[in-house]
Amino acid sequence: MVSIQNLPQETLSALVDASAAINAAQGLTETLHAIAAASAAVLRAEASSVIMLDQARSKQVFLAAVGDRSDQLVGVEYDAGVGVSGKALATGKAQIHNDVAHEKAHYKEIDDKVAFQTRSLVAAPMIHKGESLGVVEVINPVDTEQFSDKDKELAQVFANLAAIAVANARSFDRVKRENRGLKEAFRPPAKMLGDSPAMREVLGLIQRVSPSSTTVLLLGESGTGKELAARAIHENSPRADLPFIAVNCAALPETLLESELFGHEAGAFTGATGRRLGRFELADEGTIFLDEIGEVSPAVQVKLLRVLQEKEFVRVGGTRTIGCDVRVIAASNRDLDADRRDGRFRDDLYYRLNVFPITVPPLRMRREDIPTLVEHFMGLLSGELKTPCPDVTDQAMQALAQYDWPGNIRELQNILERACLLADEGVITPAQLPAEIAETDHKPAADSSGQLSASRQGPPNSGSTLENMEKTLIIKALGEHNGNQTRAAKALGISRDNLRYRIKKYQISVLRN
Repeated sequence: MVSIQNLPQETLSALVDASAAINAAQGLTETLHAIAAASAAVLRAEASSVIMLDQARSKQVFLAAVGDRSDQLVGVEYDAGVGVSGKALATGKAQIHNDVAHEKAHYKEIDDKVAFQTRSLVAAPMIHKGESLGVVEVINPVDTEQFSDKDKELAQVFANLAAIAVANARSFDRVKRENRGLKEAFRPPAKMLGDSPAMREVLGLIQRVSPSSTTVLLLGESGTGKELAARAIHENSPRADLPFIAVNCAALPETLLESELFGHEAGAFTGATGRRLGRFELADEGTIFLDEIGEVSPAVQVKLLRVLQEKEFVRVGGTRTIGCDVRVIAASNRDLDADRRDGRFRDDLYYRLNVFPITVPPLRMRREDIPTLVEHFMGLLSGELKTPCPDVTDQAMQALAQYDWPGNIRELQNILERACLLADEGVITPAQLPAEIAETDHKPAADSSGQLSASRQGPPNSGSTLENMEKTLIIKALGEHNGNQTRAAKALGISRDNLRYRIKKYQISVLRN
């Protein structure tokens, strides 16, 4: 092995300068270019390059190069086991070839592609903590006809130093990317409320699919909580500590959406003054939520299909293929299957997305959950509006339960915010509700099973069936928990004080077995 002490002064100075240049670089791209330039200087060669191993796609990719026609080389990729570089990666040892024209392992297509003649080369693997990162390849010595064995040893010493720099640069980029992604993704933990049969089914499906990386398609009307369902899947998955990036595909025109999803290079279009990471890069190793996927143009559909099939994409205005490990959750309020049949949505993309469909039910199909949702939102709104949490009268609750909610949960939250601001003396009555809700016609309405909704059965003046249902649920919960009010309240999803208020209100006798 070559010794640092035995190096010529000129070489030692070049190595010191190279180390300083590499350590001064920030980020992977800058570091790789510093390594390429430094390796050519240290080994006094015509050209050099850094070839990185893309493990996910089993590809070698030229990511930095210096020398004649180097600009044509960056972005070129080939299979992991091909070429002298592939041999260096496979063996973990530096390779030297001084008669490349007759070397079978040499991948001659690269020379042909950039019209460059390689006479001699040294390829040294960059290995960090047992992981093969890539190869430093140095081509054609300047002062001599051939590289020597000492050059090969020096190249390996240099590659070992470069491997540490590359590992640090990747960590720097990852932390920077995750920081940006987490800032965009930060929200309180997702919590889906409800114990209706429709919601129990949805929550059961979420529980089943969350531990995997399976693509999920969320279907349902606007305002039903599809993004909340997507967050619940992410937060119950092994990717929970990594970014969750949401993109509203209907909010941007085609050209901007493509850049938003996949990023762009400097000069890709007017106003693109620098490189920008797309949402797929920010979500790397995490989850991306594509809301309103049915509004995506055919051109973007093609690119999304490639990401789902090949786990790779190219930035707008770029040539380099970027691998990504991202779980995709998509959502739509459209009938995507009908759009597919009508030719508005690609068949292949539909089948790629529709691996595990979950339909989030509209609020009118889960009326039993309305009291729980009302209590939840009232607690949130009182904090946001800096007002005491108002009580909701039975008449107001009954009106809320009987309304059809075309805007679903989003509409419910907005109505309650308005009612909080209008509440007199801390009480919400039908007077604080919009006329279309307060004056809801008390007619029976069929639920998702075709039966009459519990909150609307019976004639208009037969008493509050909502109260009867609530009283029944409380008695059942107390019985199941041996009269323990704390456990019963938890099972019902309400506070203990709220439960005690209802026990007193309905004059329920609490007996322990």
